[in-house]
Amino acid sequence: MGRTLLVDVVGLFPEIVAQGLDASVLGRAQARGLLAVRPVQLRDYALGRHQSLDDEPYGGGAGMLLRPDPVLRAIRDLRTPGSQVVLLAADGARFDQGKAQELAGYDHLIVFCGHYEGFDARVRHFVDRTLSLGDFVLSGGEPAALAMIDAIGRLRPGVIDPDSLREESFNQGLLEAPQYTRPPVFQGIEVPDVLLSGHHRRIQDHRLAVARTRTGRLRPRGDQDEAIKMKREED
Repeated sequence: MGRTLLVDVVGLFPEIVAQGLDASVLGRAQARGLLAVRPVQLRDYALGRHQSLDDEPYGGGAGMLLRPDPVLRAIRDLRTPGSQVVLLAADGARFDQGKAQELAGYDHLIVFCGHYEGFDARVRHFVDRTLSLGDFVLSGGEPAALAMIDAIGRLRPGVIDPDSLREESFNQGLLEAPQYTRPPVFQGIEVPDVLLSGHHRRIQDHRLAVARTRTGRLRPRGDQDEAIKMKREED
């Protein structure tokens, strides 16, 4: 059995993330001890009778900002050697499959979920990285944390059969080719003949060609030859 990935989810509603990951593949991973998701209430690190977490931004502007001092107290309390501290914010680096694979290599993640107008900018000096799920705004960081932890957790050893991960979208810089199952004809739409041929190499070449075409059309990123070469070498 693989090592346990511990994820501390820190925010105002961290239970949303824990509950969302308590089913399906990652629910089974938790039951097997491969993943542990620990909700941490940021308010527990606030000082004062009112446990205030937010305040007005200097210079004016709409909304409130999360203060840096509770965040730093949480980091100092939760961080251990080898931890990776992740701040979720709209201006963070774009989260993708490559970052999911990188973060899956850690055994302890501490994920901070923003609210209001986000975090005081000085918080970034105390975290390891700032990530964003995409160029849109959520009411809180918990949905983004849920998606990211799902993407990371499923890559941990023992969670999913390794063969199921090899042909996935983005693993080689390409979208996965369309997949089909029974019936061979549905509403007049036929499965490509090559997929019914039983010829492994022809099927592989077909899927690679379709993957290249789809990626160029749906995710234009320039020349995909290097990604295709890497994929052929692996096969």
